[in-house]
Order: sequence, then structure tokens, then C-alpha cells
Amino acid sequence: MGSLVGWSHCPRCAGGLEVAGTRARCSSCGLVVYAHSDPTVCALLLDDEGRVLLTRRAREPHRGKWDLPGGFLDEGEHPLDALRRELLEETGLEVEADEFVGVWMDRYGDGASAPWTLNLFWTARIVRGVPSPADDVSELGWFPLDELPPEDELAFRNVALGLASLRAMID
Repeated sequence: MGSLVGWSHCPRCAGGLEVAGTRARCSSCGLVVYAHSDPTVCALLLDDEGRVLLTRRAREPHRGKWDLPGGFLDEGEHPLDALRRELLEETGLEVEADEFVGVWMDRYGDGASAPWTLNLFWTARIVRGVPSPADDVSELGWFPLDELPPEDELAFRNVALGLASLRAMID
């Protein structure tokens, strides 16, 4: 219920909200708002040497930890368009998605108010560009699959799960 934690007033009319589970209803205008998981996309990008690209987070949550390149979908945006947009914004690379790897649930931060995320993973390949950290990324690193950072240095649990699936696909 992270996305409704702390809601007490309607975003439409400022009336009082009745929050029950994953739903909030305005007692004045009748607006109903549902809590939902926020969709994200992540790329498992391998270079010619079989190393995977990780990004170091420049912002909270989990600033300074390793993550996969990717991010949140804009409203109405197709997941593969979001994947291409996020990779270009964060790494300067134009990519194309290859194989869908899986989907994992996670939280974007810590605590009861941290929103839930629905994380979609694809393998991807570089089409063009020179890797360079940008946007909310402070550093890029290429890691052999048998020399990945330990889980406590990864930003989110879904990153560890996606990397484990990638290793299983390649083995």
C-alpha cells in the first residue's frame, strides 16, 4: 500500500479521503484512486567480452549502489520505447531489446511508504554510441558475470534476481 500511505485529501477537490487497503475514495467528489505497482524497465546489456553493464546510482534511493540501466515508464509509453529512452538518457547508448528475461516485484526505497515496482527485464544490444554516465547515473561499470558486486552493493533485490537469471541463461 506504499503509494497511498499518508493520503488524507483528494487530489481533485481536497475533500477527505477514505483509505481502505489498496483503494482510496473521496467522500466529496467520489473520486476513487487505486494503489498500483509502478512499471519499470531494465536492460541486461552484454559487451563482446561477456561483461554486463551496471550503473552506479547518483540519487536516492540507494545512492552509490550498483543498479542496472533502466527506469520508470512514462504514462502511455510502451516498455520497449522506455527501455531505449532510459538507456540513451543514462548511458548515451542506443540499444535494441533482444530477449525478454522476466518480471520481478520490488520496492523503490525502504519503509512503508516506498512504492512497489513491477520490473521488466530484457537482454539488449548496443546499436550505437559511446558509453558515458548521465542523468541519474554517476558511473558505469562493465562486470564479468562471475565477478559481480555482492548483493549488499546492489541497489535493489530485483537487480540481483535479474542478474541471476542472466547467468542461468548463459550457463
